[in-house]
Amino acid sequence: MARVKYTDSDVSLMARMMRAEAEGEGQLGMLMVGNVIVNRAKANCLDFVDLRTIPQVIYQVQGGNYSFEAVQKGNVFYNRAREIDKRLAKRNLDTWREHPSKYALWYFNPYAPCPPTWYGQPFTGQYKKHCFYEPLANTCEGVYLG
Repeated sequence: MARVKYTDSDVSLMARMMRAEAEGEGQLGMLMVGNVIVNRAKANCLDFVDLRTIPQVIYQVQGGNYSFEAVQKGNVFYNRAREIDKRLAKRNLDTWREHPSKYALWYFNPYAPCPPTWYGQPFTGQYKKHCFYEPLANTCEGVYLG
């Protein structure tokens, strides 16, 4: 069973997003970004209450800006999703979860060493240039489910 419900359109959108955000970090980096997207759709806590679909997560606006830089800058729309990108997105949507993004709800590239917390959330690890952060214990049960 899939981690979240999705359509073919969701797979393509998520694949484009993963490519726009992490293509330079290879397939594993793209999978980690995709995992954060799925985690946000499952979380139903903190900044991600009532986000249930992939488009809701990707087009979420917080503080007057889109949550993801690739949407803010339009990078997500520059390229079509390639078949490999779609396969990676489907892996995330169906089952894939790995450290350091396994329970992460946030990631960013600080262009410096990763800080131990980001907006009060603990650092879980780094993959290439991206730092990953998961919610504090007991603040977001949904992210830890399947």
